[in-house]
Amino acid sequence: MSEPRSQNLLPALLDSWERNNSILINLLHALPHDALTLRPIESSPSVGELFAHIHYVRMVFVSEDAPKFARPVPDEWAQVTDRDRMAELLDDSAKVVRDAVQGRLASGRAMDVHYDHPILLLQHMIWHEGYHHGQVKLTLKLAGQPLANKEIGPLTWRVWMNKTK
Repeated sequence: MSEPRSQNLLPALLDSWERNNSILINLLHALPHDALTLRPIESSPSVGELFAHIHYVRMVFVSEDAPKFARPVPDEWAQVTDRDRMAELLDDSAKVVRDAVQGRLASGRAMDVHYDHPILLLQHMIWHEGYHHGQVKLTLKLAGQPLANKEIGPLTWRVWMNKTK
């Protein structure tokens, strides 16, 4: 096997971002019917609000760090009831983040407020979304509606590990 070359790093990083978004949308669509309104405790955001928060965080950081690529920033904790619409919003905000990172890299410009390098925005978003992914799955467990590993694994972990070529 040949060693990966450094010039292939950006496509690999952008692929990881796309995979991350696919995993998030797969999780959204795998949720039980009533799961968007579930809360782990009364004072916590609902599962639907967590998805809205993820979309918001993507959009607000781009608006602050690469405003040329920004779109309107949504409400942070909106109650999500339409999975298909939420999936569209997540796809849209994933593209906004991708375009901002690619644009800043192509121009050689740093981010305006946060991050020492544009790639750190991607890494922050992946970490942030993985954190909330775990919160969603824990909420389902607490509600007695856990997602079976046999069913959710191919839609999440397997997306990271499958070779595309």
